[in-house]
Amino acid sequence: MSGCGVARGRCFLLIGLLGLLLPMIATADAERGRALAQQVYDRPDGRDAASRGTMILTEAGREPRVRQLFSYRRDGTGGEVANLIRFTAPADIADTGLLTIDRADGSTDQWVYLPALGRDRRIPSSRQGGRFVGSDLFYEDLQDRKVDEDRHRWLRSETLEGVATEVLESEPVDPSSSVYGRRLSWIHPQTLIPMRVDFYRPGAQQKPFKRLRVYKVERIQGYWTVTDSLVEDLESRHQTRLTTDKTVYDQDLPERLFSNRALKDPALERPFRP
Repeated sequence: MSGCGVARGRCFLLIGLLGLLLPMIATADAERGRALAQQVYDRPDGRDAASRGTMILTEAGREPRVRQLFSYRRDGTGGEVANLIRFTAPADIADTGLLTIDRADGSTDQWVYLPALGRDRRIPSSRQGGRFVGSDLFYEDLQDRKVDEDRHRWLRSETLEGVATEVLESEPVDPSSSVYGRRLSWIHPQTLIPMRVDFYRPGAQQKPFKRLRVYKVERIQGYWTVTDSLVEDLESRHQTRLTTDKTVYDQDLPERLFSNRALKDPALERPFRP
């Protein structure tokens, strides 16, 4: 007779305790995960920022494509965040821009300016999974995603290439709000910067299709700043590397910089380049 048969009452007791403990553990991991996600979102990064950088696109069988760009961010009142990206070289992409306005309620407006068309064009939400200027960045990746748009769960502590990290799982509350089914982030607890993010398609739990890696972090004006990162399509092996040459924080960038008028007219944006 098995041990469980000898002490059946004790087995039932253990099973009952496990039934109580497992939901408690899951709840604790969810609470810890949300707290970590909130810390990452609230990481100090200044009232505004302006950066000069380089985007390098690489794929098998082709020469790397190198692009120069400037990017700007401004935190508004009540949780609104505005971003502007402007390419300056080479000639075939010069003056192309993207304006993103993230509202406090989680909604986002995006417009892309293409000089060849001479006008800006709104990016519909149905295209948030579109590739931005042929890179591995989706339009969604350039949006400010609020903490409560996802369910978060702390998974484990893990050493990533010699660096201690906390692994965070995030899944959209509303599946239609994201092109990703889930994201796994390896968070550096001191800087609160995700050193790696694996992106999964909806329904694909085992194998990510895209990965972000952070290779260099610097402290600029007291703010931890990513200055070298790589986004890779794990299926096609197409890569997008982003490096930052200069970043300036807290210049009191004006609201007018983050307007459709400035998006369409580089002369209005040029004075603020670092």
